[in-house]
Amino acid sequence: MTIDWNHFTPWASLAGGILLGLASAIFILVNGRILGISGIVGGLLRPKAGDTSWRIAFVLGMLAAPMLYLLVAGPVPATIDAGWGTVVVAGLLVGVGTRYGSGCTSGHGVCGLSRLSPRSLAATLAFMGAGFAIVFLLRHVFA
Repeated sequence: MTIDWNHFTPWASLAGGILLGLASAIFILVNGRILGISGIVGGLLRPKAGDTSWRIAFVLGMLAAPMLYLLVAGPVPATIDAGWGTVVVAGLLVGVGTRYGSGCTSGHGVCGLSRLSPRSLAATLAFMGAGFAIVFLLRHVFA
């Protein structure tokens, strides 16, 4: 294994992790809810009275943050080493997985593990293991 030292960002990654942890802790303390993206967006698909305004604000914030970064720092070149078919299938698989797993990586991996949830530990081990296996297969077996 080699490390791409030009793109190694331990401090930015640490800062991002701290921000995610703080955001999820504040969210659960203030709202009493888990900061899981699939649950927040899913609640917009089946809205309940008085429950949509904060969900819409959250989604708008997720969309506004990269736009603000674009204005401040400029465009960031994105490279995706996959075709549109692969991206669409991967997105659909993630969506199906969040339904079967009763949550997404943010809900289980960040919030669930911090609450010592056994279900979240099992879900996180499953999606991380599946991700490792797929990357290994695509990069080393089928390459």
